[in-house]
Amino acid sequence: MLQPIQPYIYNNMYAQNYYPQSQNTYMPASIQMPSGQRNHILVDPVKVDAFVKQKENALPVIANTLSISNNEAEITENLYILDRMIENGTAGIDKMYPVLSRFNNTNSPNIQTFLAGIYRKIQVPDAFGPLVAMLIRNSINPPQANFDPNEEVGGAILAYISDRFKD
Repeated sequence: MLQPIQPYIYNNMYAQNYYPQSQNTYMPASIQMPSGQRNHILVDPVKVDAFVKQKENALPVIANTLSISNNEAEITENLYILDRMIENGTAGIDKMYPVLSRFNNTNSPNIQTFLAGIYRKIQVPDAFGPLVAMLIRNSINPPQANFDPNEEVGGAILAYISDRFKD
């Protein structure tokens, strides 16, 4: 049985971060999207660390949020958390491909960047085609952002190819 995510301090107030009975998601808005001269997101490190430390226990909350959210900032933040969880050795993120694939056709450079980074690390075979399609779509209609998501998308494609021919 999954244990609830432990409470943590968020912006100097006590935030109860758990699996509510009515809605299996809790993600207060704490992300600042890229803007102006800043080409990266800003997240609440306390919140991110709280999820990362929970490892596999946090995956159902993140999966549920990703499956129902249409908010770019919330999706980007959850993808960032997943990326950090991969780096922290959390198992089972590759099993989340059906949830992640919902964003394969996104035009958001923020979501594309984090999604490609996750795919690069989990190497789910089904993600290769969508990455190529994403790169082609972005080549035809370049995203309007102050960074180029194609760097991460192309890097993920190269990682797939490189890992396939290592032997």
